[in-house]
Amino acid sequence: MSETDKDVPELEFSEKYTDEHAREYYHKHNKTGSLWRRISNWREIVIARKALKLAGNPSAVLDLPSGTGRFWEMLAEKKDRKLFAADYNPSMYTVGMEERPKEITSRFETFQASAFDIPKPDNFVESIFCMRLLHHIGERDDRMKMFREFHRVTSDTVLISLWVDGNVKARKRFAKEAKRDKKKYQNRFVQPRERVEAEMREAGFDIVDHVDFLKHYAMWRIYILRKKS
Repeated sequence: MSETDKDVPELEFSEKYTDEHAREYYHKHNKTGSLWRRISNWREIVIARKALKLAGNPSAVLDLPSGTGRFWEMLAEKKDRKLFAADYNPSMYTVGMEERPKEITSRFETFQASAFDIPKPDNFVESIFCMRLLHHIGERDDRMKMFREFHRVTSDTVLISLWVDGNVKARKRFAKEAKRDKKKYQNRFVQPRERVEAEMREAGFDIVDHVDFLKHYAMWRIYILRKKS
């Protein structure tokens, strides 16, 4: 990691993925998951593909955090796309490289990185593809640090997923949280749309569009952001 690594926010969940945990994660999402998990995975890929199209089908994409490569086959559908994958835990992309087809993994250049500190130069890649991270980040300062780092590294767009309010699932989650004891540690957060959109704009992005997992029902949303000139 770079010299600024000491300033990277500590996310408690991010340290758990050893090689064994990474392999379990891969099989849970690709081999042994429930029917609902498989349907959910299919739907996420569908909306991510749509988000890429709304971003102009970028010719170079950084998948961060890549996990074990859940979206790699979809990202590789554009044959001339240059592909990068990075994760805070090298075990994640290492397992992905071992388990996924060679014709897919050979397209990717992998490296270790935190979303808060990417060891690459300004305007390194046309688009950053960030799925299933932002809903883990509850502090505004941490979100702004990540948005600003993405703004530095992308030359054009960012595609980022998160949980938003204003839907059936969010209302149910708020009602459930109101009834249970507050935990010292919480690692999943529903973001008020107006607040997070204001933070995106403050970090230097225009909001091009968004795609919902299931409009009015599910919390998952992908925002398509474009770097301001």
